Amino acid sequence: MFHRLAAWMEKRRQIRQRWKQDARAMIESHGRHAYYAAQRLAARSRARGNRHEFWHWAKVASEVARLSPDAEMDMKVVQAIADEEMR
Repeated sequence: MFHRLAAWMEKRRQIRQRWKQDARAMIESHGRHAYYAAQRLAARSRARGNRHEFWHWAKVASEVARLSPDAEMDMKVVQAIADEEMR
């Protein structure tokens, strides 16, 4: 039982680490627009029906918001991105 719990916790730790790595990469490559870039990837994954990737990129966007104090996060822009990707 303990081994299963430890394996599950390690898997969750690796998933969180991937979010953080992708968020840092987004911040480095997109600067202030990293949040929008992550939201675009989340919307694209959602439009394609890829639930796991949608959640990943949504979490990356939240990590970008947490890590970058100067990231732009206008909800009107996010809604426009989602509308564009859903078409």
